[in-house]
Amino acid sequence: MRVLIVGATGLLGKEIVRLLRPEHQVIGASRNGPDVSLDLADKASIVSMYQWLGNVDAVICAAGAAKFAPFESLSDEDFAFALANKLMGQVNLVRCSIGHVTQGGSLTLTSGILAQHPMQGSAAVSIVNAGVEAFGRSAALELQGKVRVNVVSPGWVSETLAAMGQARSAGVPAEAVAQAYKRSLLEEITGQVIQVVKW
Repeated sequence: MRVLIVGATGLLGKEIVRLLRPEHQVIGASRNGPDVSLDLADKASIVSMYQWLGNVDAVICAAGAAKFAPFESLSDEDFAFALANKLMGQVNLVRCSIGHVTQGGSLTLTSGILAQHPMQGSAAVSIVNAGVEAFGRSAALELQGKVRVNVVSPGWVSETLAAMGQARSAGVPAEAVAQAYKRSLLEEITGQVIQVVKW
């Protein structure tokens, strides 16, 4: 399959590319390539990317940013950034894919554990994660019979915890999280939120 990975240079994106590349034609997209440049917050950039790519069999998005900060310090701009980037960026990735993803192909988005389990500082992140999940479920209904739409909801990733000075053992390794994206790609499921957490 010809698979577009958005966020291919990030922590999860690199693992997804590594997992899928032996069996599929992988195209990596991010702000800095490697194969195509993309600004997820800019709809025109998404349209341009699809025009350049032509048709693909699947799109996996492991990108999207939102600010994590105490509630009282979050500004209007912080909320607007989160909504424009991680939420509307992924919404537009699906909207603009029409006509560029083959019949029966798949689209996989990314939310996160803070949709169901918010914590102090997660207001902006929790909003967009929950929004992505709601959109994924509804888009799957709208696009049924055309393409499949699923969402992967990672919990804390071991490598991220380590970078924050926390215990890696409390999270799930990025290479294990990548398996959830492969499941969304290959299994005949749609409208699902695939949670990858360690309890």
